[in-house]
Amino acid sequence: MKAHDGMYIDGAWRPAAGRERIEVVNPADEQVIGGVPAGNADDVDAAVRAARAALPAWAATAPAERAALIGALRDVLVARKEEFTEIITAELGSPRGFSEMVHVGAPIAVSSSFAELGASYAFEERIGNSTVLLEPVGVVGAITPWNYPLHQIVAKVAPALAAGCTLVLKPAEDTPLTAQLFAEAVHEAGIPAGVFNLVTGTGPVAGQALAAHEGVDLVSFTGSTAVGKQIGATAGAAVKRVALELGGKSANVILPGADLAKAVAAGVGHVMNNSGQSCNALTRMLVHRDQYEEAVSLAAAAVAKYPSGDPAEPGTRLGPVINAKQRDRIRGYITKGVEEGARLVAGGPEAPHAQGYFIAPTVFADVTPEMTIAQEEIFGPVLSILPYEDQDEALRIANGTVYGLGGAVWAADEETAVAFARRMDTGQVDINGGRFNPLAPFGGYKQSGVGRELGPHGLAEYLQTKSLQF
Repeated sequence: MKAHDGMYIDGAWRPAAGRERIEVVNPADEQVIGGVPAGNADDVDAAVRAARAALPAWAATAPAERAALIGALRDVLVARKEEFTEIITAELGSPRGFSEMVHVGAPIAVSSSFAELGASYAFEERIGNSTVLLEPVGVVGAITPWNYPLHQIVAKVAPALAAGCTLVLKPAEDTPLTAQLFAEAVHEAGIPAGVFNLVTGTGPVAGQALAAHEGVDLVSFTGSTAVGKQIGATAGAAVKRVALELGGKSANVILPGADLAKAVAAGVGHVMNNSGQSCNALTRMLVHRDQYEEAVSLAAAAVAKYPSGDPAEPGTRLGPVINAKQRDRIRGYITKGVEEGARLVAGGPEAPHAQGYFIAPTVFADVTPEMTIAQEEIFGPVLSILPYEDQDEALRIANGTVYGLGGAVWAADEETAVAFARRMDTGQVDINGGRFNPLAPFGGYKQSGVGRELGPHGLAEYLQTKSLQF
């Protein structure tokens, strides 16, 4: 795979400060497909300085002009869609169809939304005898994960550009090739030098240096809750703003009267998509006890439709997980579920293939709310099905974790589903299979994060407020 042997800083590819390297491995066959520099604090410092120098001119650029450049970036993503699809399939192990439709299609939709929003957003308003100005927060340190390598980049870069901020991006070390291709797209779109900068590297070195750098005004991080707490502490010591999109343990609540077959099939698909590596995956399915065994049987039948294998092959619906560490971690959770008394309905800890970081699609029944697999984020293709007696118990179970990122409710009618959803402690709830909306705010309650991404609420994260009194 094509890779740059340097960092994209101040509009050009520049040699890394050190000699350390990161190998990129295809998780489907465990073969090395490329390598990038492992940046250090000197690389981060150079990138932040470039972003700082470019900030005044970019912040002063008319919002419509900034929006037009986001539109140009979107056009490059469209033109290079095939390249992004191939790279994401190779370095993430996502089935090719899912890579094209979701991993590349969603970022194109999101960039389009910010191209439109940036041109129409009200960056000032009149309140009484005051004019309130919404100004860019400054230099953004964006730290993105591997599970949606292009989408998470665009979800941070596009609103930051629309707001008039400049950025330094530190992508996940497992999927840096996608980030390098994105930097090429930024350059091709004509975004001015220094406005966007890329430093590849590890979290403990490059990520920590970026979060702690005194020239960074806002740290936008997507990843685990544990790392989010560390970044929050680092930023807090400098009274620096953070936007954190963290873990989840989302509940899929199926109320009596809902279309059970449809709800179960959709719920299983939500967990299996991206090999379960979604922070908002609906990994807990809650079903009324009267329909419980029927739901378990439906789930077992549905999961059988997700064969795992080579992500490049058309029939593959379930690829590998990202690396050996994650594979072993997920196997440990499956073993823990069996040890704690859950009933294994499908799958298990055994490897389904001799090569690659594959996990068998797994379904547990007879799961109780206090079990480890019902409380902790597994981040793999593992579904837990829990029974409930009435809506109050279902709500207690749904709200009974430290997380609150996503959720879903299925009911016989929209009114019933919405009434239940209003009581859920979570940032986003899908009603009877509601579709993805690139303008709707995405983010969590409790330990699922701070702040929101996407749409006008996501743009607001990159703005600060000034009032002028007359």
